[in-house]
Parts: sequence; C-alpha cells; structure tokens
Amino acid sequence: MPPIFNKPTTDKYDLVIIGGGSGGSGFSRRAASYGKKVAVVEMTAHLGGTCVNVGCVPKKANCIYQIMWHAADLREKLMYHASGYKMQGLPEIPKFDWASFKPQRDAYIRKLNGIYHNNFDKEGVEYHQGYGRLKTPKSVEVTLADGQKYTLEADNICIATGGYPTIPSEKEIPGASLGITSDGFFDLEEQPKRVAVVGAGYIAVELAGVFNALGSETHLIIRGETVLRTFDPTLQQVLTPWMEHTGVKIQKSSKVVKVEGEKGKTLTVTLDSGKNIEVDCVLWAIGRHAATQDMGLEKHAVKLDEKGNVVVDEYQNSSVKGITAIGDVQGKALLTPVAIAAGRRLANRLFGPENFKDDKLSYENIPTVVFSHPTIGTVGLTEPQARQKYGDDQIKIYKSSFRALYFSMVEEEHKEPSTYKVICVGPEEKVVGIHIIGMGSNEAMQDTGLGLGRSSRKQDLDDTVAIHPTSAEGLFSIPLRVYVD
Repeated sequence: MPPIFNKPTTDKYDLVIIGGGSGGSGFSRRAASYGKKVAVVEMTAHLGGTCVNVGCVPKKANCIYQIMWHAADLREKLMYHASGYKMQGLPEIPKFDWASFKPQRDAYIRKLNGIYHNNFDKEGVEYHQGYGRLKTPKSVEVTLADGQKYTLEADNICIATGGYPTIPSEKEIPGASLGITSDGFFDLEEQPKRVAVVGAGYIAVELAGVFNALGSETHLIIRGETVLRTFDPTLQQVLTPWMEHTGVKIQKSSKVVKVEGEKGKTLTVTLDSGKNIEVDCVLWAIGRHAATQDMGLEKHAVKLDEKGNVVVDEYQNSSVKGITAIGDVQGKALLTPVAIAAGRRLANRLFGPENFKDDKLSYENIPTVVFSHPTIGTVGLTEPQARQKYGDDQIKIYKSSFRALYFSMVEEEHKEPSTYKVICVGPEEKVVGIHIIGMGSNEAMQDTGLGLGRSSRKQDLDDTVAIHPTSAEGLFSIPLRVYVD
C-alpha cells in the first residue's frame, strides 16, 4: 500500500495542491515529471474526486456514473431490441439486481482509487489525507481526522477542491432535506420503486434516464417546458418528447414547494400547481456549488465570485500571486477532461521548458456529451448564441434527422431518434457549432470537437470520406438544403 503522509517531508514544496480529484492529479503528476517536489492534500480517503467516486465513472463505465448508464442501456436493449434480432429465451422483463450490482460497482471504484494512489507513489507525489486550509499565501494548514495539524510551506499553491451538489434549504422548500443529491444516488442500497428527480440539466436528465431504464417509476420535475434548457433548442426538442415516450413522467412548468414524509418511507412531493406525487426517493439535481467554504481564501484576499467560485485569469491565476485554481472550483466548463487539461498546461507553464512558458487551456469549443437515452454530443455555439453573435443573415443551419441502422430490426415504437445539426457562419460557412443526438453520439463527438477546434468549414465536412455504414457519417453527408428557421 503506498504511503499516506502525515507530516511535511521538506522545508518547502514547489507545489501544494488542495484537492485530489482529476485536476489535482493531472497537475501534480505533470509537475512531478519535471522533478518538482509536490504534495496533494485530500480530505477524503478516496482519490479521484467527483468523476471517479460519484460522477462520470459510476454513471458510465470508464469513469461510476457511466457504469449505471451501461446497465440501464443494456436492460433497454434486452427488453425492446433483442426480440427484433430474434434472440430467444430472454425474460420478457429483465430484472436489475441493484443490491448485488452496487458492491460490484463500488469495488471497481475502489480499484480506481488505488490506481490514483499508486500513480502518485510511482511519480513521487505525496498524498496527505486531511483538510487543507490556506494559512498564508505561501502555506497550507492540514488538519488530520484526529484533530492534529501541521503546515506545508510552498512556492505555489493550487485550489482544486471541486464542487458539491446544491440542495435547497428547509426555509426555501420545507422537507428538502428528505431528498438526496447525485452523490447520494451512489449510496442507495436498493433501487427505489418510485423516484422524483428535480432539475432539467444534464445530471437530472442522466439520472432520470437511468432510473427509468432500470424500471423505476420516474418523475422529472422541471421549471420550463423542455429539458437541457442551456443546450441547443434542437436537442431539447428531440430529447424531451422521447423521454416522455419511454415512460419518464415529466412535470413541466413546475416547482417543488414542499416534501413530506420520512426517509426510507413514502415521500409526498407537492408542486406549485397543488399536485401531489408519492415517491420513495427525491433526488435534487438543481446545480452545483464550488467547495471553497472554510478554506481561508477570502481571509488572504483570494477573490471569489458571487457563487463562491475562485476568480482566475486565462492562465488560471487567482487574485493572489502564487495561488492558482483549476477544475470545477473556478466555475468554468465543469468537466473532468477540462480539469486535467488545465492542470497539465499549468504545470507546463510553471515548471516546464521555455516553449511552454505561455501554455494555457482554451475554454472555447470544448466538446461534451450527455449520457441521456439516446446520447447527446455538443460543441461550440448553440443556434441562439450564434445568431446573437453574428446576426441572423450570417447564419446557415444544416440539419438531418434519421434512425440508426441498428434500429432497422427494432419495432417502430422503440426506434430511437437521431438528429445532427451543423451551425455555420459567413460566406465561407465556418462551422461554429455542432449538436448531435442519437445512438453513438457520445463517441462521434470526439473527432467532431477536434475539427471544430481547427476552424473547420462546412466544405471540410463535405470533403471528408465518411466511414460507412455508421451514424457518424451523417455529419459528413448532411444534405445541402439550408434551414433558416
């Protein structure tokens, strides 16, 4: 077992990072590769941060949340698609054994935690398990679980503490504390038979999709008429009715006014319309806040914005020289790969060779995916953003809707929609936004994001020889008819 440090091993470190998530890991390991003395202070016993422990891994498969998505996706395929491919001997309604799956999933996450720890050890990064606070602009106080304290002196300090899910106060919504957040989702020992997910963002959409596909009666409570309100309207218009078609009960134009009952028993959710919904679990997915409380930041003049995010410049510098911030804690592009990329570039700039002296991460055209059912990929400007930035007369919209070949053998009511949309600007038709929904969109978006980052034109897409037969080829063969709506 690699060591966990409980005291300083040098008079002064080159770098101390508060936070052992993806950003802290990427930054620390790259800095150590340049021969620097690095310490990471993490208050939990599990390295990896939100992504590994209660985020993209468990919900997906390479990162805990995706694992749950794959389980849900597999059940849907067995229920609705297998018969079309003449698979025999399958149960009509496959039962998902949540109670047995949870420890198996959790064991995989603990394995990932161990990999993070081993990588620290191999590359010379010290792991200090304790609560880190800024003592001075050049030192971090570490408080251990038993209350003992010690100080790490450093030339450079980085805040990489991430964020946490928002939950309403009891004053705002009586009974709100009876609910859980996305973190609590992974603590559920049994699958709730009935669940209410509150929120319209990607976390709410993903978790509602998982619950629904695994067989829970699922209510999604949203304030507007569509999910994913900050995403391109086409994605909203395709996904919202499909979620309803698959069984998610979307309560539109609704707000929760109170929750009544006892944890572990039936909860009654009351909406502002007066409607009552009885469920076994309420899950709040209404946003996240930066984890900057009780860290001594403001005491030492580290500027925070109104949401508690650390204010940084384009090089990740805070308002105090020698103190930087990366990842969710600085409030921009709350994505694991972004935190890693920002950390590595920051290490290059601070400790790397001369050719990296101006290295920084560009926060423009960062591709992202939503693990909805079906999946979504998106990069660049939405249509409203593009029209506002460039003017209506400069915008051309190319759009194609189809069904993936996979669904050719599946009954009509279970054929998932696919829609690809390319937003272009100017006579040269520079591509400024790509938004896709449908089977495989999560994988197709990777190269699409690469192309947009290189200032692709629509003609570049048209000139690409597509791989056939794939859904992704739709990006390279969207008909030349132009949508101006």
